[in-house]
Amino acid sequence: MVVKQSLGTLVTGVTEDLSAVIRGEIELAKTEIRESAQAASKGAGLLVVAAGVAFFAVLFLLVTAAWVLVQLGLPYWAGFFIVALVLIATAVALAVLGRKQLENAKGLERSPASLAKTRELLSRTTTESA
Repeated sequence: MVVKQSLGTLVTGVTEDLSAVIRGEIELAKTEIRESAQAASKGAGLLVVAAGVAFFAVLFLLVTAAWVLVQLGLPYWAGFFIVALVLIATAVALAVLGRKQLENAKGLERSPASLAKTRELLSRTTTESA
């Protein structure tokens, strides 16, 4: 038993099936993005906690270094002052390096040119079509 359908019915069926496939693909992409974002946020949260713990560890190491200098015979103020000077020197060195890196940053170079080229091609195509 062969059922004959009109061309319009077949095209409508194909269009509906294609729409369903596209909607399914979009839902799959949304789900994958949501799951990926959740995993990334958990990872970022753990990194923030790790950075906080590392900060306190470094702080305690610096206090320990100052106490070691005190135990070597320096006055309290001198031990902590030496550690502070080392920290200031490190901060200045990092600031100088950071400033040099920022001066070397060029910003967007290729994207604006590519966008302008695409815009030109699209405008040329639309004027040729008209």
